[in-house]
Amino acid sequence: MLARDFAILVFVCFVWATNFVATKLALTVLHLPPLFFSALRFAVVFLFALPWLLPWPRPRLRIVMVGLCMGAGGFGLVSIGLMSATPASAAVVTQLGVPITALLSVFMLGERIDWRRGVGIALAFLGAVTVMYDPRGFTLSFGLIFVLASAMTSALGMVLMKKMENVQPMQFQAWVGLSSSVPLAFGSLVLETGQVEAALAGGWLFVGALAYVALAVSLLGHSLFYTLVRKYEANLISTLTLMCPLMAIGLGVIVTGDRFDLRMVLGTAVVLTGVALILLAPRKAAARPR
Repeated sequence: MLARDFAILVFVCFVWATNFVATKLALTVLHLPPLFFSALRFAVVFLFALPWLLPWPRPRLRIVMVGLCMGAGGFGLVSIGLMSATPASAAVVTQLGVPITALLSVFMLGERIDWRRGVGIALAFLGAVTVMYDPRGFTLSFGLIFVLASAMTSALGMVLMKKMENVQPMQFQAWVGLSSSVPLAFGSLVLETGQVEAALAGGWLFVGALAYVALAVSLLGHSLFYTLVRKYEANLISTLTLMCPLMAIGLGVIVTGDRFDLRMVLGTAVVLTGVALILLAPRKAAARPR
């Protein structure tokens, strides 16, 4: 990989890592309702990507489902989870999207899993359970359950996306924004209160946080990432993105004072080892329909 492209990938991973911290601060310091903040985020994404919305990609329902899973499902559920979960632990649990995608690919795309990927999937889930359990009460962290749900819906969106063709990055962003902002806004209207008051109280900090997660994290970060994916092998890019959770853990410890004890160290190491095995294992050809 060219040094310039590697620097771009490091920048993308850093921007994605800051998303956990920025969202956590917006929700807990500015007291913004999570569904409201997520709805505005995707509304901004939609407005900036609107010129690329049409023509409507086919199959039409599938692009809506992909946008809903990877937008509202992915970022919306993470926002709810970050109300109580730490950025460090959330960054680790989101890595379960890789083994879940591998499992869904077996059932939905007919792909096969060799023993190395199987071991990687088992390690990833074992490490995530280590991170998710609270040793003080031996109960699952409530916030991390939403983060796990986010990983599952994002993985479903990824698998559905594999069946889509000729969808450009900005067109994809437009449909993610449209498909996600509407249901999130409706959910916020029904389930949350004090949205306008919280936004006004947040002032320019609210505007800055919203602009950052929408423009820097979603539009800029993903657009740069798609450019690199087109240029290099997916396995190489996917493996190098393991820098993202490591950066998020560091930022969580430094900025929000996350606790990173031996249990977190061991769980993180096991998760990332499992994810690396999955990404580096050779892919089996999809089974042919009989």
